[in-house]
Amino acid sequence: MIKAFTSITLTAFLFSCTPLQFALVNAPLISYEGEIVKDVSYGEHQRQALDIYIPKVEKENFPVVVFFHGGRWTEGSKEQYKFVGMTLSNMGYVVVLPNTRLYPEVKFPVFAQDAAKSLAWVYDNISQYKGNQNLFVSGHSSGAHLGALIVADESFLGAYQLSPGIVNAFAGISGPYDFVPQAPDVRDIFGPPENFPNLVVTNFIDGDEPPMLLLYTGEDETVHIRNLEKLKAGIEEAGGIVETIIYEDGGHAASVAAFSWANLSDLPVPKDIDDFFMRHLR
Repeated sequence: MIKAFTSITLTAFLFSCTPLQFALVNAPLISYEGEIVKDVSYGEHQRQALDIYIPKVEKENFPVVVFFHGGRWTEGSKEQYKFVGMTLSNMGYVVVLPNTRLYPEVKFPVFAQDAAKSLAWVYDNISQYKGNQNLFVSGHSSGAHLGALIVADESFLGAYQLSPGIVNAFAGISGPYDFVPQAPDVRDIFGPPENFPNLVVTNFIDGDEPPMLLLYTGEDETVHIRNLEKLKAGIEEAGGIVETIIYEDGGHAASVAAFSWANLSDLPVPKDIDDFFMRHLR
């Protein structure tokens, strides 16, 4: 009963995303002895900064995960998702949590351009932080949308003379990949309407994108499962590589709560992502 109550509370905290509530999720209950390098700039704006989590294990280098936080393109920060950084770092990855600029300060595609800029920075510089060229991308909710878009639409990394081929694989958690904005603020974020097709990840699928793992929880009332279904169908039709995992239980926040200190959602999200990434090492 206590665990069930705490799980519901934790999920509610992740939905409302206030600093105090994220403080609970990030309570120092994860045993983490690795190094955290904070506020590394990848651009000139204050939000163009990232944190790097380096495992303590004595090893020359590690595969790298760049994880984009959620927050509906309007809120969220790398600090709030440090529980993700610590958990993945404990699993043997150098983990990079970038911030990007947010609406209403900027609109689409600026925050996606920031995401690509941070990924290009990681590709060029992560060897200084024990990272190797096994580069993976992940994210939750709007962060999953950003991660998927910049590895599908070649123009984002192309601005840095790079291609999506620098990325071994992508794992998207509860992402809105294929939708038409309906809420007034989301229409403004991605508008005008003639620009809406440019936010749809499926529109840029050609079969050459990195292998994708798409994860979804069966009780998600925030992001509809058709986003996963449409992207999966598009990748399969183009001859690309895609796998999906749909967990029977759990709402929208449960999928990322699986990285938290007690994994109260009981979903094996970190393990499933790790298994997928390990199958795509180079």
